[in-house]
Amino acid sequence: MKKLIAVALLSTAVVGGAAYAQSTQPADRAAPAATSPAASGEKMMLKGKWRASKLMGLDVYNEANEKLGDVKELILDKDGKVHAVVIGVGGFLGMGEHDIAVSMDKVKFIEEPVRTSSTATTTRETTTGTATAPANTTGTTTARTTTANDWAPDHAVMSGTKEQLKAMPQFKYSDYN
Repeated sequence: MKKLIAVALLSTAVVGGAAYAQSTQPADRAAPAATSPAASGEKMMLKGKWRASKLMGLDVYNEANEKLGDVKELILDKDGKVHAVVIGVGGFLGMGEHDIAVSMDKVKFIEEPVRTSSTATTTRETTTGTATAPANTTGTTTARTTTANDWAPDHAVMSGTKEQLKAMPQFKYSDYN
């Protein structure tokens, strides 16, 4: 009989303790969550901003619309500002590519399509994961359906030729650790 009463009291204490632990918190503890921007109806103004993940692989051209390479990495300073852009120049299927680092002021990001003199068919993936419909163009620009905010520019432009960029010192991550 004593064992039965002891087990009953112990199980009551365990169940009661679990129920007490799941009770709601006092209002003063929940107050910091209520003052967050999302809870107060404010939103961060992000329209017109770009996602760093969408800049990776972005094509880089020169002023003559010759493709120089593509963006491999963005190097940030301790304040979170982009300090340098690592560009992969040359190579074929990733072999023989020469990575260089240039300061951010040497690269200009452009939101309009690249102007070409050939016929081209392109598709561009949006942030929703659906591709825009391909369109043929003749002699003016590559096709791109403009969206209100697709979180990335179309391409980047910097001065120089592919040979000049290949002659620059190679960027190696191990040299800067």
